[in-house]
Amino acid sequence: MTPTPQSAVRQGAVARLEILRPVIADERSRRIPLRFNPTDYKLSKSNTFAEITIPGLETPPLQYVRGGSETLSVQALVDTSDTLDNVRTTYVDAIRALMRPDSREHAPPIVRFVWDEAVFTGVVEKLDVNYVLFQPNGVPLRAQLDLTLKEFRPAAQQVNDPPRSSPTVEKSYVVRRGDTWPGIAAAVYRRADVWRELARANGISDPRDLRPGLVLTVPRLP
Repeated sequence: MTPTPQSAVRQGAVARLEILRPVIADERSRRIPLRFNPTDYKLSKSNTFAEITIPGLETPPLQYVRGGSETLSVQALVDTSDTLDNVRTTYVDAIRALMRPDSREHAPPIVRFVWDEAVFTGVVEKLDVNYVLFQPNGVPLRAQLDLTLKEFRPAAQQVNDPPRSSPTVEKSYVVRRGDTWPGIAAAVYRRADVWRELARANGISDPRDLRPGLVLTVPRLP
């Protein structure tokens, strides 16, 4: 159901986009308000897994490869039917500009979606604009915006995050083609230098003995 100006209005703070980078001192310039609050928004995140081919097994084991970027999807309505201004120049152009590379950053701006509180930080990945109301001369007065933001997290922040593979928890690891001992140790312990301890824990004295499909026990670190 397409929201109307009356149904889209909610009490409280109005949702907006805020430009975080490049740094803009003037608060009015870095804030892009939405005329009406959205009725909802959607957060999506996915992981990538590899299937480990082991002869004789009906269902191959799964090996975690990496996490995917989270996305936020929101549908917003902007409207200038009360002032008869062009909704494209009043609202839409500012949001479309978020998809163009900034001359200082050499990349599109990093923005934050705010609705009373900070909800999501990312870059504008996709924008669909559907104009639905016009003046007799064709000037658009109302537009429905389908906006998708892709998560932005600096590498330094991710490195400082708590490790997802805790060295204090015992688990297992299925060797994949191309794996190396240091690479496996870095994946399960976040420490490539402890690969010898991992090999010894699995009774392997020859480092070349690393066959795809081999299931390694990952012990707790002392």
